[in-house]
Amino acid sequence: MNPRTLALPQGSPLREFLTPRWLFTTLLVLLAAMAMVRLGLWQLDRLEQRRARNALIQKAMALPPLNLNQADLPDWSTATYRDAVVTGKYDISGEVLLRNQVWENQPGFHLLTPLLIEGHTRAIWVDRGWIPLEDGDQLKRAKYAEEGTITVQGRLMPSQQTRSLGGAVDAPQGRLDAWNWIDLPRLGQQISVPIIPLYLLAAPLAPQSLPARSLPEPDLSEGPHMGYALQWFSFAFIFLAGYPFYVRKHLRASHS
Repeated sequence: MNPRTLALPQGSPLREFLTPRWLFTTLLVLLAAMAMVRLGLWQLDRLEQRRARNALIQKAMALPPLNLNQADLPDWSTATYRDAVVTGKYDISGEVLLRNQVWENQPGFHLLTPLLIEGHTRAIWVDRGWIPLEDGDQLKRAKYAEEGTITVQGRLMPSQQTRSLGGAVDAPQGRLDAWNWIDLPRLGQQISVPIIPLYLLAAPLAPQSLPARSLPEPDLSEGPHMGYALQWFSFAFIFLAGYPFYVRKHLRASHS
């Protein structure tokens, strides 16, 4: 076949479409649509991760309480959100205040206290509940100290990870008296014995007293990931389906 038969006539819309400007624009549209599809697939992947997490939480919460005086799990992450009971003595000297906590619309702190587990050379951090802001002073909060051997029931929770816009924020060196989240590796530096890599959120007492306690139900929803995925797929479809009409309209207008 003679290549000249494939030549497009001067002024043909298709000839103009094959110019570098339009080819570059088409490439950008295709890349944008591919990026949107990738973002939609990423949201679907996050949805599957959320569902797997929810299944693990539900499985853990259905198990009987774990006796921490007897248990020595090789993988403590499997015990996250499981109810637990432990007997030991609080080490008040290592206690830390958790800032920015609210109870019935009143500002205050949570008391984070290491509990030395009876019969073991290890400890677990216990969130003992909320106290008023005015009791945050070390002398004033001494009235909340629990002396002697005690048994605590609650729910095992993972170490919290909070980051600022600029990246990770490290706690200051030395002994902490207060901090902004429950960073177990950092809190472990407060005491001289190894700690369990989960903390115990203490269950409410009856009747309720200070420190005030609650065991909120974990969020087992699937989150917004499916909605976000559909949005990204819709945007990609709009780009790919609408672009030919845009090109056709523009080329027609330029030759009218």
